[in-house]
Amino acid sequence: MGRDAITGLVVLAASLVLLGLTVGLERHPMLPVGPGFYPRIVLGVTAGAALLLLALDLVSRRGRAPAARRSGPGANYALVAITYGIFTAYVLALPWLGFRVATFAFLVAMPVALEPPRDARRWVTVLVLAAVATAATYYAFERYLYVLLPRGTWTGL
Repeated sequence: MGRDAITGLVVLAASLVLLGLTVGLERHPMLPVGPGFYPRIVLGVTAGAALLLLALDLVSRRGRAPAARRSGPGANYALVAITYGIFTAYVLALPWLGFRVATFAFLVAMPVALEPPRDARRWVTVLVLAAVATAATYYAFERYLYVLLPRGTWTGL
């Protein structure tokens, strides 16, 4: 079993345990969805992705001799640290900037850090996708599901 299969098993097990814990959450009779609604969606998708990762690793290893070492680019630990830094900044900025501004900034910063846009067209694509994803998330939670998202103390948004 390879690293992907082991990772898939660990994430699948954790997702299923956490999914089981959402069953006992009490539902408020006045709200259309209970507190377990969103976590169940996220954990269900995560468990499905973990199962897919496990299956793909097992299928790709069938009939193949174990490789001594994978050839290709080495690990980019600096990029991992940068993405964790961006996510940490996002979490810390939420109370100050609010959900909409902080999420838009996060959704611009992350793809720029992973693969910087080389021309104006790609910058526009990043900005438009960040704006659309922020608006869709805001309206889905705030307006449809009635989940209150953080308002910024600096922005009021």
